[in-house]
Amino acid sequence: MRLSKLLALAFALLAAAGSVGPASAFSSSDVAYASVGGETSIPYGWMVFCGRYKSECSAPALPAADVNLTASARREIQQVNSFVNRAVEPVSDMDHWGMVDRWDYPVDGKGDCEDYALLKRKMLIERGYPRQALLITVVRDQNNEGHAILTVKTNHGEFILDNLTDELKPVDQIPYRMVKRQSQQDPNVWVALGPAAAPVVAAR
Repeated sequence: MRLSKLLALAFALLAAAGSVGPASAFSSSDVAYASVGGETSIPYGWMVFCGRYKSECSAPALPAADVNLTASARREIQQVNSFVNRAVEPVSDMDHWGMVDRWDYPVDGKGDCEDYALLKRKMLIERGYPRQALLITVVRDQNNEGHAILTVKTNHGEFILDNLTDELKPVDQIPYRMVKRQSQQDPNVWVALGPAAAPVVAAR
């Protein structure tokens, strides 16, 4: 199945399904951001992905932008997260492709963590959300193994879309060690990450 057909089918199914339920409430206590460091190495999987999908990676650098996290935006982001988690069958790259690591869109309905994240990113961009706020992110899980998720940067903090949960979680409430992610300005530049924390507000 071509990517365009996959997206068309996904949007049709989402429209038919309607809302997945009310958006969970957010408050000032949810506001948290990952600590961002300097430039770091680009994941090999992303570079190979860009070789196959050149148009996906050739966009110019843009000023940083965040999602305006209205209740409807949060509901739509949760819809996309839940839909992709349910629509894609989890399978390792070795079982799927016969190789240790391959980043791709799950056009055959199968994929591993980075494939879920790539499809969520693509679907949200197609729905009008700014590319600069949708960042593929590499973390280490509880077993110190690599894992990929999607960070959504918003005016109410950073949230994580993870194939292991349908819940939209603030970045400081995930059980992972942050490693690196795409920069907001350029998806082909990756930056190192530190622990998440609430922003420091200067006293008036």
